[in-house]
Amino acid sequence: MEDKLQVGILSSTHGVHGEMKVFPTTDDVRRFKGLKSVLLDSGSGFVNLDIEGVKFFKQFVIIKFRGYDSINDIEKYKGMSIYVTRENAVKLDSDEYFIADLIGMDVIDEDGDPIGKLTDVIETGANDVYVIKRGDGGELLLPAIKQCILSVDTAGNIMRVHVLEGL
Repeated sequence: MEDKLQVGILSSTHGVHGEMKVFPTTDDVRRFKGLKSVLLDSGSGFVNLDIEGVKFFKQFVIIKFRGYDSINDIEKYKGMSIYVTRENAVKLDSDEYFIADLIGMDVIDEDGDPIGKLTDVIETGANDVYVIKRGDGGELLLPAIKQCILSVDTAGNIMRVHVLEGL
């Protein structure tokens, strides 16, 4: 399981006082209001950034980090990802999972026979769709619905599924 979860990408500066536009990679954009700090993936390690202020503009979150008071201070972080620790992640219901925890899972059918590895999650309006790379190189697109997903064991890295007729 991942211990850090991506919540956004620093897309560009906003104004001249050290604010950054963040493209959110989380389902709950309002979660930024409750964050006190984030971890920046600088490429050579993680840097803790304390949040001084948060506001919203169109599809972006505008964040002001403490200690970064000019465009020159913050511009170097453009294009980098920000993360939260699992302790600061949003709380999930019992049948919800972080995408980062699902990617790479071994997928088996209801009889325990291997199907493949979960390689991607496509987010659609109705329900997510899991992309499973089969052992023969093909792909299976499986809807993330209760009729198909029988169990998910994040600790064991195994998902047990029922493949609907015709898939």
